[in-house]
Amino acid sequence: MAAEDLVERRSIDVVPDDERHGTAFSQFTLWLGANLQITAVVTGALAVVFGGDVVWSLVGLVLGNLLGGAVMALHSAQGPKLGLPQMIQSRAQFGVKGAVVPLLLVILMYVGFFASGSVLAGQATARLTHTADTTGIVLFALVTAIMAAVGYRVIHALGRVASVICAVAFVYLGVRLLNRLDLPALLNDAHFDLPMFLLAVSLSASWQLAFGPYVADYSRYLPRTTSAKATFWWTLSGSAIGSQWSMTFGVLVAASAGGAFLDNQVGYVVGLGGTGLIASFLYFVIALGKLTINVLNTYGGFMSMVTSISGFRGQKVLTPRGRAAYITLIMIAGTAVALLGKDSFLTSFKDFLLFLLTFFTPWSAINLVDYYLISRERYDVPALFDPHGRYGSWRWDALVVYGVGVLAQLPFLATHFCTGPLVEPLGGADVSWLVGLVVPAVLYWALARRNPQGPGDGPRAQRGASPTADTAPAP
Repeated sequence: MAAEDLVERRSIDVVPDDERHGTAFSQFTLWLGANLQITAVVTGALAVVFGGDVVWSLVGLVLGNLLGGAVMALHSAQGPKLGLPQMIQSRAQFGVKGAVVPLLLVILMYVGFFASGSVLAGQATARLTHTADTTGIVLFALVTAIMAAVGYRVIHALGRVASVICAVAFVYLGVRLLNRLDLPALLNDAHFDLPMFLLAVSLSASWQLAFGPYVADYSRYLPRTTSAKATFWWTLSGSAIGSQWSMTFGVLVAASAGGAFLDNQVGYVVGLGGTGLIASFLYFVIALGKLTINVLNTYGGFMSMVTSISGFRGQKVLTPRGRAAYITLIMIAGTAVALLGKDSFLTSFKDFLLFLLTFFTPWSAINLVDYYLISRERYDVPALFDPHGRYGSWRWDALVVYGVGVLAQLPFLATHFCTGPLVEPLGGADVSWLVGLVVPAVLYWALARRNPQGPGDGPRAQRGASPTADTAPAP
């Protein structure tokens, strides 16, 4: 393959059929590799760190990974059908300019995940290069930005490599860990506690739902004829298996190591594996796993920034220089946050995950209801780029539904900086994400029932392109 074919030319524009390639199985390797990594290990460990037992923490994490993973996989299935980035589709619900509201929060998410990943990967990179953690974070960020700039093909190639190497490393680490554990004792110490169980569900569900705003970015190059079911199941299986594997490891490590793991997550995991060349290999694996997911975060952040600005500028294509500028902005912002927050990582990350969920579950609910139930997998693609077309500039009724979906969760939210009044009566359980899925889904569907053209369309449909013009064909 020539170098010019490796570097991606597309950004937020539609991928033509003659540039489509790959199979649905590529989604399995990408999402398996993206989830076999140290931050997923830490996420699983949090279920025990904050008071859960091994058995019910594992059950809760499985449930959350399946529920949240099913939602993100439904987003993934949109990619081959439309050939569009994920957040461009939000214009059909919120308007060409109105989509900037969830997009700003999505960009914040990418910067936050870039930062949290860089903290742990920077530690591993520093050990490999025999430098300070700050230097390791900066070096890791530079490599991430370069790979994100190359684009789609290198991202999937990285996923294939990481899925194999990280799987081998996790098998080895799992064997080493089991040799140290009194597993029967841990499994026998099961005591169901509803708030802790729901915390485990929320941690893994939020982990999966946070992929929703960019998951279709990595399936949009698949041929239009790719089965939606195949895309859904390969995405779900890769993401759920990879994350549950990592989180199970984290639960067992936290239950057995306690403070030794909390004080130095990267160092403890590597020390579990051995010293010398084995330790170097494990530091490399940790950096590789984080590189896979941080490239996704950087690429997704760049796509979201372009989508936000293009809604106001009418821009469809991007020059290589513009692409590099957007990616550099994401890298600088994420690195700055990583350097500022590296000393209070664990508690901050848990609150970050749960608070993000407040904003992305309503978006997921509205997007999926609109795509699968209202529009029936058909969008007027040219109108997604035309503020005077079918979808208009601002769809205020959909934005109000989104706002109601966010506000409805606050009484049930349990984080350090926001704890709702209904948390204590529920024993401290956080069920806000369930509210955030159900309330906006029902409200948006009800609005669409009153207006068969969908919330916000009205007479605009007569002024813009035909609702079926240039639309993805029905299955």
